[in-house]
Amino acid sequence: MSAAPLKIMIVDDEPPIRKLLRMGLSTQGYDILEASNGRIALDLLEQEPALIILDLGLPDIQGHDLLRMIRGRNDSVPIVVLSSRGDEAGKVQALDLGADDYLTKPFGIDELLARMRAALRHQLQVHGERPVFRSGELAVDLVRRVVRVGDKEVRLSPKEYDLLRILVQHAGKVLTHKFLLAELWDSLTDAQYLRVYVRQLRQKIETDPERPQFVLTETGIGYRLRAPDETVKATTGLVRTLLDRN
Repeated sequence: MSAAPLKIMIVDDEPPIRKLLRMGLSTQGYDILEASNGRIALDLLEQEPALIILDLGLPDIQGHDLLRMIRGRNDSVPIVVLSSRGDEAGKVQALDLGADDYLTKPFGIDELLARMRAALRHQLQVHGERPVFRSGELAVDLVRRVVRVGDKEVRLSPKEYDLLRILVQHAGKVLTHKFLLAELWDSLTDAQYLRVYVRQLRQKIETDPERPQFVLTETGIGYRLRAPDETVKATTGLVRTLLDRN
């Protein structure tokens, strides 16, 4: 599903490092794939990770060779390389081979998260998807998974966020009940479940949930998230109406 948590693949032959990364990244809402060597990593590529954390010191395939193989199969997935402190030449070679960034061991989890966000943001920009969606007072950071209305951060449940993310990815487009149900649930077909989450989402992001400005109902069809240019048009129309009245 397009709104599923991002998959991060950790490629490292040291169990303590993999455990540290798994625990740190899982708390941020990422799904973790683990590979203890290069062969496993190549197999896991089929699961389409959103980002790869790659240790260059692997037992079966030399790290730079593996990086080259990954790039041969996927030229866009962000790769953050882990390297030893003194291996400057190795870092340069990794970047030349297509790595997006690198970290030197030992490293802090906060620094890793920052590097990951930067790499993911760049990848979104390359593919034409804005990492931060804005429509009026609504702002959705697709990398950090942060939602704001004005200056206030809004806390959403996982399912509410999944719904909003899908709407953001298709902003301005009418999404049918069937499409949204299929994206959010594996087997549910009753649109009432969807209406419940739409109502909950509106309660959190709309100034007046009974007269929504962002999540719009297309009667009998589904829902649509107001696109940024629509917000501008709506505001301009309101100003013109007020001027006409005066």
